[in-house]
Amino acid sequence: MKIVILDGYTENPGDLSWESIARQGQLTVYDRTSLTDEEGIISRIGDAEVVFTNKTPISAAVMDACPNLKFISVLATGYNIVDVAHARARGIPVSNVPTYGTASVSQFSIALLLEICHHIGHHSQSVRAGKWADCKDWCYWDYPLMELENKTIGIIGFGRIGQSEGRVAKALGMRVIAYDLYPNDSGRAIGEYVPLDELYRRADVITLHCNLTAENTGMINRESIAKMKDGVILINNARGQLINEQDVADALNSGKIAAAGLDVVYTEPIRADNPLLKAKNCMITPHISWAPKESRQRIMDASAENLRAYFAGAPVNVVNP
Repeated sequence: MKIVILDGYTENPGDLSWESIARQGQLTVYDRTSLTDEEGIISRIGDAEVVFTNKTPISAAVMDACPNLKFISVLATGYNIVDVAHARARGIPVSNVPTYGTASVSQFSIALLLEICHHIGHHSQSVRAGKWADCKDWCYWDYPLMELENKTIGIIGFGRIGQSEGRVAKALGMRVIAYDLYPNDSGRAIGEYVPLDELYRRADVITLHCNLTAENTGMINRESIAKMKDGVILINNARGQLINEQDVADALNSGKIAAAGLDVVYTEPIRADNPLLKAKNCMITPHISWAPKESRQRIMDASAENLRAYFAGAPVNVVNP
């Protein structure tokens, strides 16, 4: 049974093993596949029955050109890179990895926030550059420092990741408010559910942990920013398309948004002309919230289980039933 992994490098740059998948068939692993060369994607899938993809798109045309393709498994939670409706029409189940990075992503969101509060990286670099050795005082700081206790964090998207972050924020002494389409008791035990406009109005810090939909694309824009507190802090390590990048850059440059910590952008890799690159007080990291080894191992384990379940005739984690 032929199995193809189209873009395995980010999942496994060499510190994990593909063995749990390789033992189930004849495996070919490509580190990277062009996202735009549809003929190249078709050629690499060839007559394989199973394909794994992380970011390489599997379109209707790709499926139609690969008649032996019977199962698609995404090495991630998001599956918008697969035409799942066409896959359903062709009888091809598409599986994903629904939970693997709850701890990693929520931890990273808090890390972005703490870095904004303390500018630890900057101060460490300045010490190494000799500034402390040359300082007339016994200490110094180059930015205003901020403590989080008694601040209000507004979490948009209060599922597993949002609630995990909420527990950490609560431990730091923050007041937790949240907006979610599906409130539940576990969320109520952590914070207060509020309407979205109320969250914008009350929060000192706003973090995004919601899925990307047609309805919320660009939800952080000029209009919603106007409803926020002056000097709000914005954290996004969910999906880059949730924010209007020019509007956020304008708000950063005006001071309406005091600082932003972003691990995702609209187009990845980031474009050289992205307005956020020149915005004030904007920290950008290269979409690494998900990437601790422990998290990637969970992706590997779940993906191997997806494959075993498919071969057993009872696919799991199917997103297009």
